[in-house]
Amino acid sequence: MKLPEFFEEDRCEVEAALERLLPPETTRPASIHRAMRYSVFAGGKRIRPILCLEAARVFDPAPKAALPVACALEFIHTYSLIHDDLPALDDDDLRRGKPTCHKQFGEATAILAGDALLTLAFETLGAAPVEPARRVEVIREVAVAAGTRDGMVGGQVADLEAEGREVEPEVLEYIHRSKTAALIRASAAAGALCGGADEADVARLRRFGENIGWAFQVVDDILDVEESSAALGKTAGKDQAQKKATYPALYGLEKSHEVAKDLALRAIAELALYAERARRLRELAEFLVLRRA
Repeated sequence: MKLPEFFEEDRCEVEAALERLLPPETTRPASIHRAMRYSVFAGGKRIRPILCLEAARVFDPAPKAALPVACALEFIHTYSLIHDDLPALDDDDLRRGKPTCHKQFGEATAILAGDALLTLAFETLGAAPVEPARRVEVIREVAVAAGTRDGMVGGQVADLEAEGREVEPEVLEYIHRSKTAALIRASAAAGALCGGADEADVARLRRFGENIGWAFQVVDDILDVEESSAALGKTAGKDQAQKKATYPALYGLEKSHEVAKDLALRAIAELALYAERARRLRELAEFLVLRRA
């Protein structure tokens, strides 16, 4: 499935904002800023920030706060990829078709680049032009998603602990909902908050984000089996080689496709109330599940 037509416009807006927010390569210490920029501008699709922007636009056609919040989410996502690729974790040499950060700059600089991006994310969130009480809600939403209690770090720990083991469906669900879906959940909920959504609407967008994020990771599992390294821009077959807990490993490919489709339908159902206002979010949800590499 092709990217939605509006996606490139949103992506360019995000790219320009990331450029403004990241320190220039010449800023001292230059080595860390080169590594940060190398990883941020390594060619990602910007799915999380675009979800944030489009969730905000469901409630406000021109939300001022959404763009910096969207960029903060991309900083956190990139930090997680840098650390995930390290030898102590997934030990990968390729990310988005390029050498991983630690291969390009060394492990010490890669660790610090990830730390710096996480820190910059919260600096950016703290300066977002939104009413103070709502800004606190956004920061908390993102912090929870990045943390250990049903958040990204917790999911990464569970993923490591599950390697080489037969896992129960509940454990597999926890890994996927935490490691990947949590930050996508936060992207949708934080966007809604930036757009001025009320509590019920934020909860609805949070459910949308969790389900589509979960589906996204199931599809990622499938693509690791079905696609080549060249198509993926990262090493294919790593999940099986490292005996990761994945949906294809537990259920097989056919059932995994069914799970992804069901989760996507559940996500899209949360948007029914918004009708045409949520058209772009529906298109994004469909792309995330029907995409190839």
